[in-house]
Amino acid sequence: MKNLENPENHIALFKGNTIRRAIYQKEWWFSVIDVIEVLTNTERPRKYWSDLKKKLIKEGYFEVSEKIGQLKMVAPDGKMRETDSATTETMLRIIQSIPSPNAEPFKRWLAKVGFGRIQEIEDPELATRRTKMLYKLKGYSEDWIEKRMRGIAIREELTDEWKKREIKEQREFEILTAEISKATFGMTPIKYKEHKGLKRENLRDHMNDLELIFSMLGEVSTTKITRDRNAKGFIENKIAAQKGGQIAGDARRKLELESGGKVITKENYLTKPQSRKKIKNSPK
Repeated sequence: MKNLENPENHIALFKGNTIRRAIYQKEWWFSVIDVIEVLTNTERPRKYWSDLKKKLIKEGYFEVSEKIGQLKMVAPDGKMRETDSATTETMLRIIQSIPSPNAEPFKRWLAKVGFGRIQEIEDPELATRRTKMLYKLKGYSEDWIEKRMRGIAIREELTDEWKKREIKEQREFEILTAEISKATFGMTPIKYKEHKGLKRENLRDHMNDLELIFSMLGEVSTTKITRDRNAKGFIENKIAAQKGGQIAGDARRKLELESGGKVITKENYLTKPQSRKKIKNSPK
C-alpha cells in the first residue's frame, strides 16, 4: 500500500517521546520509524527498520510488506512527507521482534491509544483537550497552553482563508508565512529557529508569551486584511501577509521602545535541559 490519501494527523506521547500517528479509514496508523527510535534508542532507526523488514520476511511474515502503508506525516523539517506506517495490530507484531526493555510497557500503551474508539473524529473538542494534555505533560503552564491553543486556531483560520483564495501549493504557504514572520520579527521562521538554536523542534513551542502574542497578531491581522481586500491569488495574498505582519512588527517595535527591552529572545520557553530533550515534533 502506498500514498494513502487524506490522513488526519496527530501526535501521541510515550514516556515524553513523540510518536506520530494518523487516522486512516477510522483506524490509527503509527509511524514505524518513531516506534523503533523509541524502543531501540538507535541513531539510525531507518536502517534498523530496513534490516528488520528483511528479517521478518525471512522468518515467514510475508504480510509485512502488504500491511505497511505510507502516510504523509510531519517530518523533522516541518514538511508533510510519506513515512512507513502500521496499524495497531501490525505494530504489535513488529514490536515482538524488537528486543527492548520498553517493549512490554509500550505494548500496553499502544493497546490503550490504538485500539480505542476514534472519538476525536466525532468530537473535535476531544482532540483539543488531548493536545492541551500533551503540552501539560511536557511542562508548559496553563497560561502558555491557552495562548498556544489560541495561536493554533488563528493559524488554521488563516490557512483556511488562503485555501479559499487560490493558495494551493505547500511552497506558497511557506512563503506567505515567511513574509508575515519577516515583517513581524525581522526574520523568517528558519532564521528565527537558528536564532534560538533549534533544529528539529517546533519554533512556536519554544516561544515565550510575548512572541506568541505577536505571532498571533501578525496572522490575525493578515486574515482580516485578506478578507477585507478580498485578496485573490499569490501576489495579492503576499501583499496582505506583508501588511498584516507589518502591523504586528510596528506594535512590537513600539513596545520595545517604551519598555526598553526586546521581545525576540534566544531563550526557549522550557528552560530545563531535560524538558527540551523530550520535545521533538508538535502541532502546528
